[in-house]
Amino acid sequence: MTDLLFWLIVGHCLADYPLQGDFLARAKNHKTPVLAANGQPFPWQLALAAHALIHGGMVALITRSIAAGVTETVLHLWCDYETSDGRNSYWGDQCIHLVHKIVYVLLIAHGIITT
Repeated sequence: MTDLLFWLIVGHCLADYPLQGDFLARAKNHKTPVLAANGQPFPWQLALAAHALIHGGMVALITRSIAAGVTETVLHLWCDYETSDGRNSYWGDQCIHLVHKIVYVLLIAHGIITT
């Protein structure tokens, strides 16, 4: 199971850094609107959902579980919204995401999530 946790952490790093990029990192924050090419505010909801879906897809690919992927999408969306709202620090946000990965591994190890 440690190999699964390793790959989930690698997937998280890929999804939170190179696959997120500067645009999504800024646009997903509902408190600081980013302007689209047409000069209108880019919908933060779309940026946050896209970022969360990247994470959910990564978890689903690694665990081979759509249930884990959907759960990750929802949890990541909620956690990042809370962070942009100032309820989590950067490190608190990252620790929460790590705990989610540990929980997926435990649920898979106990057969609660099947792969």
